[in-house]
Amino acid sequence: MAQLESSPPARPRPQGRPARALPSHSLPRGAAAARAESSGRDEWAALGIGPERRRGRGAQTNVSGRYEAEARLPHDDGWGSAAELPRLRTEVQVERPKKIITRNNSPDISFDRSINPYRGCEHGCAYCFARPTHAYMGLSPGLDFETKLFAKPDAPALLEKELAAPGYVPRTIAIGTNTDPYQPIERERQIMRGILEVLARASHPVGIVTKSALVLRDLDILAPMAARGLVKVALSLTTLDRKLARAMEPRAATPPKRLETMKALADAGVPVTVMTAPIIPALNDTELERLLEAAHTAGAREAGYVLLRLPLEVAPIFKEWLETHYPDRAEHVLSLVRSMRGGKEYDSEWGSRMRGSGPYAWLIGRRFELATRRLGLNAEKRPLRTDLFTPPVPVGGQMRLI
Repeated sequence: MAQLESSPPARPRPQGRPARALPSHSLPRGAAAARAESSGRDEWAALGIGPERRRGRGAQTNVSGRYEAEARLPHDDGWGSAAELPRLRTEVQVERPKKIITRNNSPDISFDRSINPYRGCEHGCAYCFARPTHAYMGLSPGLDFETKLFAKPDAPALLEKELAAPGYVPRTIAIGTNTDPYQPIERERQIMRGILEVLARASHPVGIVTKSALVLRDLDILAPMAARGLVKVALSLTTLDRKLARAMEPRAATPPKRLETMKALADAGVPVTVMTAPIIPALNDTELERLLEAAHTAGAREAGYVLLRLPLEVAPIFKEWLETHYPDRAEHVLSLVRSMRGGKEYDSEWGSRMRGSGPYAWLIGRRFELATRRLGLNAEKRPLRTDLFTPPVPVGGQMRLI
């Protein structure tokens, strides 16, 4: 795994730069959009981003980010050099932010603060709503999002400093709501483990969302925290179909492995939630009840769901994936998505962006409610404790007398 120890830019730049080392030609952003969506895949394949080179990746191409001044399209220069391109490899750069806790005031999510140890995600989920954030780095939300990652090794130290700040009021910190904290590079970097060690020492509550069995590595921290009411872990379970899972989430744990992870966590006393997200009409929505039943059997006692979201660059990336892997039902899936989003592919309105609207969205919601009620999921939701919080002592600081 290549590791580049340079710091990325802090904010989107007014002028873009190519995010890929392939022959290309440029068109004004608006003029290129339609062409990129209709013919880009064929051209990229001809230039070396074919199935062999992107094996184990979710996105099919490297669509230009919305902040780039130009959209870059592949163009064969006639030299045939694309055949010599190596298989896509994961590269990691170090990012050094000044703060690590991100705040939000969104009315339709249950937390007001979160931590992202990594930017980008190697799991490569085709539907990931976090993909557009790579545009802030001058990179593509497509293959760049999966292969050009950013790690934040200072996260534990920054967190300790922020928790020690005068006037800090503890509330549950969510981790994994944007990119997975237990994606493959965590095995080596161990940034998430460092964050958990800080939270455990401070007795600070945390909610974790992941698709990875690597969370079990930190059971020695999570189990004692759970015994004090300080942690919950949510496992995302989108399908029981191995073939669909491999195509849709190529580098995430298999469905059986996720269920095994749920059981191991539950057996250790860690409260487990199953997230059946995203629900994709005509693709995995028929599995909803079976997903909840399997998770309940494995030990999950809370559940949630979110309908497929296609904001910004996610829409063309997901459509490319859909047309590649499921061409026979692609239009049917998108038609149902539009029926749940007021005729559009995405609706960002508070209150409806997670659940959608219309008859089909209503039906999925009622199915979820009936299944969770039958299984006893969500029968009791215990809030995590904040009364045990003990602010860390800053370096060179005065310890508390009481």
